[in-house]
Amino acid sequence: MRAALWLLALFGIAAAVALFAGNNQGTVTVFWPPWRVDLSLNLVLLLLAGAFVLLYAALRALAALLSLPHQARQWRVQQKERALHSALLDAMVQLIAGRFSRARKAALAALAQERALEGLDVSLPQARQLRVLSHLLAAESAQSLQDRPARDAHLQLALNESAERGVLSPETREGVQLRSARWALEDRDPAAALARLEELPQGVQRRTLALRLHLKAARQERRTLEALQTARLLAKHRAFSDAAAQSIVRGLATEVLADSHDAAQLLRAWSALESNEREMPEVAIQAAQRMVALNGDLALARGWLLPVWERMVEQPRSLGDGLRVRLTRALEAGLDSVDADWLARIESAQRNNPRDANLQYLAGMACMKRQLWGKAQQLLTQAGLGLQDTELYRRAWLALAQLAEARDDAPQALAAWKRAAQTENL
Repeated sequence: MRAALWLLALFGIAAAVALFAGNNQGTVTVFWPPWRVDLSLNLVLLLLAGAFVLLYAALRALAALLSLPHQARQWRVQQKERALHSALLDAMVQLIAGRFSRARKAALAALAQERALEGLDVSLPQARQLRVLSHLLAAESAQSLQDRPARDAHLQLALNESAERGVLSPETREGVQLRSARWALEDRDPAAALARLEELPQGVQRRTLALRLHLKAARQERRTLEALQTARLLAKHRAFSDAAAQSIVRGLATEVLADSHDAAQLLRAWSALESNEREMPEVAIQAAQRMVALNGDLALARGWLLPVWERMVEQPRSLGDGLRVRLTRALEAGLDSVDADWLARIESAQRNNPRDANLQYLAGMACMKRQLWGKAQQLLTQAGLGLQDTELYRRAWLALAQLAEARDDAPQALAAWKRAAQTENL
């Protein structure tokens, strides 16, 4: 449609020119004494149009001639800028490919090209960011090559280039700081890594990458409670799978309890845990065992173990053999001060699960503490035949040997001592 309209317009212009030029009788007379020149108006118009075209072409040619130096300079600048970007991309590719020496050379070449452009008084819009990235790539390559002086030098230059606010996006400096924190962790310097992370804005510190670095640094620095808090945030951000997050939190929670040096500190550590963490069997058992080791309140420790005990009784297969043994040992340590309620719980659980060797052992030791010798001997004998844990097996037969000696039954005591001694060779 547009082509048809243009064609109609050209036909109209041609018709108008033909009508005007065909019937135009006008002349133009030029007097140049002593001459007189008569020209037709059509010829004059054609000469004027030709002169205009010739003048326009001459001006364009002159402008092109005068712009040759500028075009040559622009071409040189363009070539150097292309070389700069090519070197920067080459540095990234070489770094990813693990060719660290070549990556550093390419990054240094990019810096050289940028300095050459600066020498030509060319100001690239992304010049500062290109310098920061080049220094960062050179520092990363130096870190991989274990060249720490070169790494620190390039890192400081990158930080200096990214220090001015408003020129670069804040993410550029944040990326440099996060990278430096990771390098500090690789150098086993968690204090420096934590210092770098603390320099970040508050919002950046809660990013997943920063939290991962903070978790590693806190664990290396033995700041277990701080690492636990960080692991909780990572779990909320779904940085780990559910199983991995639970495993990490459980391990850190047990470390927090294990680091307690007195009962008061253990209580503070237990209070710092969240409710779902206290319900973890490993955490509760660790807390109770630590309370026993610190000669603390055993009744309180048994209260911590109560949810785990109920879970074991109601769902015997919910706890592994290792946890059942640890729970048995933790409860055994406080049998001297156990109350009637716990005795009833142990007796009821043993009756409901008569073939459970761990419950037989625990009930037998409780009866022995209460001087119920006959029942204790019966339960411990049954437990000694079914226990899989070496330590519990040895303790059961030691208790049976003591009971036999109390009855002056030397043959049975000797047999029990032999059974207990057999564990030394296992």
